[in-house]
Amino acid sequence: MSNLQPVRGTHDLLPEDRRRHRHVEDVAMATSGLYGFEEMATPIFEFTDVFARTLGDTSDIVTKEMYTFETKGGDKITLRPEGTAGVARAFISNGMAQHAPIKVFYNGPMFRHERPQKGRQRQFHQFGVELIGVEGPQADIEVIALAHQILGGLGLADQVKLEINSLGDVESRSAFRTVLVDYFKSYESELSEDSRDRLGKNPLRILDSKNEGDRKIIAGAPDFAEHLNDASKLFIDTVQTGLTDLHIPFERNPNLVRGMDYYCHTAFEFITTELGAQGAVLAGGRYDGLIGQMGGPSTPGVGWAAGIERLAMLSDVSPTRNRPISVIPVSADLGSKAQTLVQDLRNAGLFIEFSFTGNMKKRLKRADKSNARAAVILGEDELKDGNVVLRDLDSGEQKVILLSDVAQTLKSNYG
Repeated sequence: MSNLQPVRGTHDLLPEDRRRHRHVEDVAMATSGLYGFEEMATPIFEFTDVFARTLGDTSDIVTKEMYTFETKGGDKITLRPEGTAGVARAFISNGMAQHAPIKVFYNGPMFRHERPQKGRQRQFHQFGVELIGVEGPQADIEVIALAHQILGGLGLADQVKLEINSLGDVESRSAFRTVLVDYFKSYESELSEDSRDRLGKNPLRILDSKNEGDRKIIAGAPDFAEHLNDASKLFIDTVQTGLTDLHIPFERNPNLVRGMDYYCHTAFEFITTELGAQGAVLAGGRYDGLIGQMGGPSTPGVGWAAGIERLAMLSDVSPTRNRPISVIPVSADLGSKAQTLVQDLRNAGLFIEFSFTGNMKKRLKRADKSNARAAVILGEDELKDGNVVLRDLDSGEQKVILLSDVAQTLKSNYG
């Protein structure tokens, strides 16, 4: 049993790690609330079709990375690799279209069978937002502004860069796809195996290849911007103008893509150079065709997801544990009275630490180790007169106070 370790690609979140994650979550949730987004949660696993149909049968997630299994009842189930598909499924199955527009955020673990590395685990955590039911570019501006404000609240404004691109509408994508296939066919023998496979199924995803040989070919590929129709140009121009008006800096990246057909118009990523190859810390885009493809009513949507592990690694904020008050009986005979006092003080809203065993010296050492601010010491003589000793553990000063005044004194001095 002593050799038991976490499964490869998973990690324990010890209290210090969890505090860092919680800080990211708290900032993201509070900021999302300012924009009118409400929290929702979907199951940690779904029927496999929820992801296979939405993420595309040529995507790496579906072909290589999903954790899929069959239940005892014969159902094919997949641990969720991302959050948007589950939210879209919930939108359909709960009849939420009648309440659109819907503004929600989610937070929780996702699962992908990837090669573990810095900032990438097989069980990882995401915070994401979805704005469903708004067609215009103002929705895209809003979700990007929210992302920008969250990153600023985490102190990361100078460590990330926003890149955006237009994927156009259906007409623009169709025209560009034809031109792109013609271009890549002339280099087909030089493309990587994955890119050759994508050429006939999903050529836009070649633009996102990390293969060095592919990257050289991609450098000369046609620019999507030159094949946008007027409606698509107006959409992305409005988004860019809106970001400029909000003083949100960005760069246009013509190779930033979302390969599935239901993606359109705006695609964006906040990237960093401080986490090695794993540059994106938050990414999203518009997915107007997703809900319709899943069998729901044709409904526009836009959203993003952020990696909590990556944001916690980037942030230099290390939240500290709140400092407790320690309650210390001078003898074991006073343990029961001390525990009663502990409960009374906790009921009064105070953070109290109680050492269950040991003499007074050992308990004071534990109080110091827990970084306690003060100690309430229960002694036989003091209790006979209805008193206790209050010791400030920073200054060493102590005084005798009435037992009945302990809660109010602690709140006044350490609350």
